[in-house]
Amino acid sequence: MTTVPAFATEGGVGRSITGLQAASYSGLVPPTPGWNWQLGYAYYSGDISGSKEVPLSGGGSSLGLNAEFQLASAVGMYIWNTKPSSWNFASMVELPFAYVGATADLQLGQLRASKHDSDTGLYDMTFVPVIASHHFSQTQHMSLALYIEAPTGDYTKGNLANTSLNTWVFTPTVGYTQLFDQGSLEWSTTAGVDFYTKDNATNYQNGSVFHLDSLLVKRFPTGWGIGAVGGWIYQIDKDTGPLADRLNGFKGRAVSLGPMVNYLKKWQGGQVEFSLRWLHEFDVKNRTQGNPALLSATISL
Repeated sequence: MTTVPAFATEGGVGRSITGLQAASYSGLVPPTPGWNWQLGYAYYSGDISGSKEVPLSGGGSSLGLNAEFQLASAVGMYIWNTKPSSWNFASMVELPFAYVGATADLQLGQLRASKHDSDTGLYDMTFVPVIASHHFSQTQHMSLALYIEAPTGDYTKGNLANTSLNTWVFTPTVGYTQLFDQGSLEWSTTAGVDFYTKDNATNYQNGSVFHLDSLLVKRFPTGWGIGAVGGWIYQIDKDTGPLADRLNGFKGRAVSLGPMVNYLKKWQGGQVEFSLRWLHEFDVKNRTQGNPALLSATISL
């Protein structure tokens, strides 16, 4: 699961972007103990129309917003050494570095001006103390986890762009994987709810956000795989606080869909799978609208 910066929610995006939470074998923690690694690069550029007032992540609001985000991340997952059973367990940590750029139209009385800001550095880290995976059969698997995102990035009130949400985010998550055609066809789905703590710097409380992400991929003996990925985000609760109340809670939603391509390379004692996806967002309300993309390499040793 890949995390992304904020730009609805305060900033117009929040923790999750449609389609980027979908992960191959999301319901399956393999039985072999040891480390698995993932290197990822995510890119997102989106905007909200200038006719829409948007709460900014550093405080205040703007008429419209254009946001650009690039994230390079390293994820380490350690699979516990357990006795053979229908359950396996793992722990995970993600170290992310981000570039965040934002351009907003600010209005003071009759004056209207455009302002741009950017920031680069460590983003909010994610920890998963326990991922519990249950194997119903060799082809049907489910996982349960609690993702915890800590405000480890840099945040300055008044900045348009920050490499932190300045809140803790707790995301209980369920993953499911079903394999078909002797394992060569995979369907994996991830569902979770983001619960935010209050941003005390701006007195802004994000509402809880539900997200559902799914992928279908067919892998071939050559190592190549092709498929599709999609995502749906729906804000359950209204945002609260003086600004959020003035904007009627700023509840957001979005849907995305797009293709993905994989390539698997094996060697004695390990393997690496490269994956590239691109999605188009539509049916968007109170969120930035754009085209998320993700390139990742998952290494098993």
